[in-house]
Amino acid sequence: MKTLAITGSIGMGKSTVAKMFAEAGIPTFDADATVRELQGQGGKLVPVIEQEFPGSTRDGKVDRDVLSGMVLGDRDKLAKLEAIVHPAVHHERTRFILENGDAQALLFDIPLLFETNGAENFDHVIVVSAPPEMQRERVLGRDGMTVEKYERILARQMPDEEKRERADFIVDTSGDLDETRAQVDRILSCLGLARGA
Repeated sequence: MKTLAITGSIGMGKSTVAKMFAEAGIPTFDADATVRELQGQGGKLVPVIEQEFPGSTRDGKVDRDVLSGMVLGDRDKLAKLEAIVHPAVHHERTRFILENGDAQALLFDIPLLFETNGAENFDHVIVVSAPPEMQRERVLGRDGMTVEKYERILARQMPDEEKRERADFIVDTSGDLDETRAQVDRILSCLGLARGA
């Protein structure tokens, strides 16, 4: 079984590309979606986070904007939050691997792969990339996003150029969806993975 990691800075189109791999039959573990589930309505981490960060939850789920405001720019608080979230995500990831033990390959969608020194845990790393002006336009078009918030997020992420240098494969999302899908198909072919197997 091949283990693949997909990563890319905010606004590069990583989720779209990961979905294309999933549609091609590659079981995909989305770390961000897992966090959202753990912090969502009735999620396992909701009471723990509320205890550590009072006022960060509402209506039985974590208020991500409030929590983000509490931890962004505060290294100690961010470390505390990560100490809660990371072990829980690791547990879910282990469960995913066991459930898909007979797959030809597994794809792990990990936004901060290089920043957390996780790349060496995978056979191949796929970096999703786009020109900076396109990235900026996509991100600032999101609900609730501000220039200041965008710049704080970028400051935590490794520059795109460096990620591209470390990649085994690069998917450029500056074209249309068909062009992006063709790149995904080329990677599958290169790795000897049959679509839909």
